[in-house]
Amino acid sequence: MAPVSMTYLGIPGYAIFWFLTALALSLFCYRIYRLVRHLSLGRKEERFGQKGRRALSTLVTLLVHWDQFKYFTPKDRAGITHAIFPLGFLAFAIFYLVFVIISAGFGFSGTLEATVFFYYYTWIIDLITPVVIIAALWGIVRRYIAKPPRLKGEQSIEALVILLTVIIIPATYIFKIATDIALGQPPVGLGTALPPISTALSNLFSDISTGSVQAANTALFWGNWAVVLFALVFIAYSRFLHIIASLFNIFFRSPLPRGTLRSIDLEAAESFGAASITDLTWKQMLDLYACVSCGKCQDTCPATASGKPLNPKNLIQDLKKHLLEVGPKLLKAGGKTVAADDSPTLILPGGVISRDEIWACTTCRACDDICPVYVEHIDKIIDLRRNLVMEQASIPEPAEAALRSIEARGHPWRGSTASRTDWAKGLDIKTLAENSDMDTLLWVGCTGALEERSIRVTRSVAGILKLAGVDFGILGSQESCCGEPARRLGNEYLFQMQAERNIKTLNDYGIKKIVTACPHGYNTLKNEYPGFGGRFEVIHHSQLIARLIQEGRLKITSSTGGVITYHDPCYLGRYNDIFKPPRQILKSLPGVKLVEMEASGRRSLCCGGGGGRMWQEETIGSRISEMRIEQAIKTGAGTIATACPFCLQMFDDAIKARGYEESLKAMDIAELVARAITPEV
Repeated sequence: MAPVSMTYLGIPGYAIFWFLTALALSLFCYRIYRLVRHLSLGRKEERFGQKGRRALSTLVTLLVHWDQFKYFTPKDRAGITHAIFPLGFLAFAIFYLVFVIISAGFGFSGTLEATVFFYYYTWIIDLITPVVIIAALWGIVRRYIAKPPRLKGEQSIEALVILLTVIIIPATYIFKIATDIALGQPPVGLGTALPPISTALSNLFSDISTGSVQAANTALFWGNWAVVLFALVFIAYSRFLHIIASLFNIFFRSPLPRGTLRSIDLEAAESFGAASITDLTWKQMLDLYACVSCGKCQDTCPATASGKPLNPKNLIQDLKKHLLEVGPKLLKAGGKTVAADDSPTLILPGGVISRDEIWACTTCRACDDICPVYVEHIDKIIDLRRNLVMEQASIPEPAEAALRSIEARGHPWRGSTASRTDWAKGLDIKTLAENSDMDTLLWVGCTGALEERSIRVTRSVAGILKLAGVDFGILGSQESCCGEPARRLGNEYLFQMQAERNIKTLNDYGIKKIVTACPHGYNTLKNEYPGFGGRFEVIHHSQLIARLIQEGRLKITSSTGGVITYHDPCYLGRYNDIFKPPRQILKSLPGVKLVEMEASGRRSLCCGGGGGRMWQEETIGSRISEMRIEQAIKTGAGTIATACPFCLQMFDDAIKARGYEESLKAMDIAELVARAITPEV
């Protein structure tokens, strides 16, 4: 579509053009106004800082769209089309705003058409148009013919309408330009350098009378603009609101370190967690508008894959449906909620979202990581848990026992009789109480100090550090649970109590550098403690061991060799991007052949132990850990290596449950290294 011209408008045309445009814009703006008012029902949340950085980041995301490709596989090419759509939307939105609205409305038609910007932009639109059309056609084929599992139930009329508009708008645009060229009236400023696609299409009109081409030209202009206005209104009133909302959602994405949970001001809070929709923050509500309903999150969710009731896509869509249902009533009520049966709101945990859904989440972050528009699923689930635990006193019994144990004994392992330092017998390791002049603190963690299988890992780590000459010590009995299980299970009060206690201990000793073998402790100390005044250099044992080998401080003298597959712990990989060091370690072992499971790296399947699931019974669906072990068996590996005590324990149990004790064993990378450098460790 060329800029607006008197040839196909005239005075009556201008009146019709602006009447339709004003009507569509009014309907669009009214709907957006109502939706924004819904956001005002949510709690306040600071997301307005660093506007310049946010704007640049949003632009880069739209142009590059890397997030659509980081999970790309030859079997799933949907990321390509979903990367094309926002580019096409952005390109055409700018074109219509600048060269139609401004050009027609403010009398800049001739001036704008003669600019260099218009020249290049016309070429860009010309080249983008067929790509967008092909992508939309492929989208129709995938959604209505191929029907992949994650698009089950997504074959709606709404989806078909929007895909058809994505085809019609660029198609009528490019044929409009083609008829302009056929009439000898190419857009001003292009001269003889005409855009290739529309020029080629203009040949279709070479044997048609001038009057017919002129009629087609006028019809294409009005048809194009009518569909543009229809799409504008349709987007605002349909679930394809995400086309607009996602732009703002990307802009307002969390400034916190990846996966860090939002804290509660325990002293100022009137309630805890999310009991009703108004307990969500405005940004959490914006997430609901932005959801593309593409199903990528459900494809990567271990709870969904194992037959549990949680489906992250459905969770977001259910919350959105609820918000749109109760939002108008809440606005009329001034945003107030009451406990009466006729309340315009429903309780979220146990009502809109079932308890089984809420407790099924492993907080593996696969859903957050793959979402192309940065919807944050986990923070909503944690807020629902917070309400269940801190307001309703409702929590699965085994998980409740773990929390009681943390509060009473400083660790979640009920019934454990070992002390925090029993694991170190015979290793001559000093506590900081004995000698505080240490370069590095070894944060052992509850599982590493008290759980029998993980104690062997801790002894291996300590032996490696001693052999490499690392000057380190431990807190011993002064070390207490980092609080991670409490926070992920929804007891924010207990987490903050543990965090403040540990930070005081660490600061009292002047600790600067910490190494730990637990990814959950690593993430908590590194990313969440700074919010409470605890700022330390935190290193995972895989990073340190890889560096010690690279520096020549550890000499690999032997190895049992064999085929090994590596499992990426969620809190090490997706949460903290630590993928290479463990693999570098395994590749340094003589005779080892490293093979990857089908789901590895960012796609790694959770072991099932995160999010407090370590202390819950897995009674619904399949065991996630056993699903992962089956993937390991398919590689032909004799060892599944990992770098997390939770994963190690889950895999040991799964191997026994599946009867694979003779063919597969689970080991931490520290155990493999310790065996390769000194057999007696």
